[in-house]
Amino acid sequence: MPEIAPLLIVLFVALAVVGMVFAYLQQQARRKALAAFARSRGMLFDPGKYAGLDGRFPTFDCLRRGRGRYAYNRIYGDWNGRDCLLFDYRYVTGSGKNRRTHHFSGAILAATLPLKPLVIRPEGLFDKMAGFLGFDDIDFESAEFSREFYVKSPDRKWAYDVIHARTMELLLAGPRYSIEFDHAHAIVYDRRTFSVGEFTAAVGLAEGILDGLPEYLVRQQADGT
Repeated sequence: MPEIAPLLIVLFVALAVVGMVFAYLQQQARRKALAAFARSRGMLFDPGKYAGLDGRFPTFDCLRRGRGRYAYNRIYGDWNGRDCLLFDYRYVTGSGKNRRTHHFSGAILAATLPLKPLVIRPEGLFDKMAGFLGFDDIDFESAEFSREFYVKSPDRKWAYDVIHARTMELLLAGPRYSIEFDHAHAIVYDRRTFSVGEFTAAVGLAEGILDGLPEYLVRQQADGT
């Protein structure tokens, strides 16, 4: 029996090495796919680490979680007339045995007019519990939409103006991504890394929301009223 222990150790090490090699090959394949995608869109691709994204977009909560934060696999350039940034993101929480490294993807699209802060995300268990305690989000006439999404904004009228019936339909019909506005950009992200197709879907969702802003709202924001 004692001779079994060294064999188990060797097996464990071999499995760990195989796992690392497999992860490395996956990362390389992903980088090649993203680089090809960037070229097809006439955009630039940078696989390196970039630690300044949270400083460029300080109001986006998803970029300020944990520590050791940085973006990588960045794709940037023009997307149908708007500045666009696609990226993977990494951050760390906890310590010791509770230390966890998180990775997710996001797409940031520049708006062509001033925006106001807004958060739209899939409603989770904690949001429902907060609702029971009186900390409600913004509810809408569509019971299905209000059940599926958590919405927050310091300006409730802005939220209602942005999320009209067609935008609700757009959000309900697609993947359950999270969306945030700052004063000039929209970010769409998820808790996992995107495939190339999912990056396209995320940008399409941001475009759909921004292009769907009502004309009176566009005029109002353009005039600064």
